[in-house]
Amino acid sequence: MNIKEVSERLDIPKETLRYWENSGLIPEVPRNASGYRNYTENEIKWALFIKAMRNAGMSVESLIDFVGLYREHSDSRDAQKSLVKEQYDILLAKRNELDKTLNYLSYKLDHFEDHVMPFLDEEEYYELKKKKMLDEDE
Repeated sequence: MNIKEVSERLDIPKETLRYWENSGLIPEVPRNASGYRNYTENEIKWALFIKAMRNAGMSVESLIDFVGLYREHSDSRDAQKSLVKEQYDILLAKRNELDKTLNYLSYKLDHFEDHVMPFLDEEEYYELKKKKMLDEDE
């Protein structure tokens, strides 16, 4: 699959895919005889993972660390899991804050009329203005 097809399928800009490859976040993409990238399912799965983690707020630097641990082939599964769990916890905390904010705004919308002074009709406005002007003259 070429870069344009992957970009459209995953909704990731082509420039971002190139950047991720150049940064080592996704494995080097094989090239066809003409030198164009030819993505396999392996690179596509990595791109999906990187996209999900970036959407979760994980920094490129942390992702580079994660990929580095993966490529070491050492017993790094615990460290990898820890990085993912840390990002999960951060995202969960953000979601909880968003839920609180949404509940507050929902309450405000449900009780909007109670909290906002109704507009005066034109006649009431001029009556108040006239009275205020008389009070100032005294």
